[in-house]
Amino acid sequence: MEAVAKLRNYPTSPRKMRLLADLIRGMSVEKALAELEFNTKHPAVPLRKLVLSAINNWKQKNEGGDESGLVVKTIMVDGARVLKRMRPAPQGRGYRIKKRSNHVTIIVDEKNIG
Repeated sequence: MEAVAKLRNYPTSPRKMRLLADLIRGMSVEKALAELEFNTKHPAVPLRKLVLSAINNWKQKNEGGDESGLVVKTIMVDGARVLKRMRPAPQGRGYRIKKRSNHVTIIVDEKNIG
C-alpha cells in the first residue's frame, strides 16, 4: 500500500527542485535519504524531510510493516505561486523579477518482487 506526502509553496524555483527530484526518483528510501543528507543544494533539506514524512505516513497505514523495502515510486514537482517584484534598473526604470515557488508530491511504496 502506497503513502503520499506533499510539500506546498516551497520558495525555490521548480527547476532547481526537479534536479534533486530526478536524482532520487526510483531509489530505495534509505539510499534517497543518504543522497539528500549529503547533497549541497539548498532544496535537499526540505526534500529529505518530505521523504521522512512519506515514510512515517506509510508506517501509519501499514501497522507493523517493514520499511526497509520502500522505494520512491513517484515524485512530482509542479510550479506554484509566483511573486512578481520590481528591481531598480538604470535610468529610472524598473525590471520585473519573478520569485517562483513549487509544490512537491512524493509517493512511496513497497518494491514489487517478481
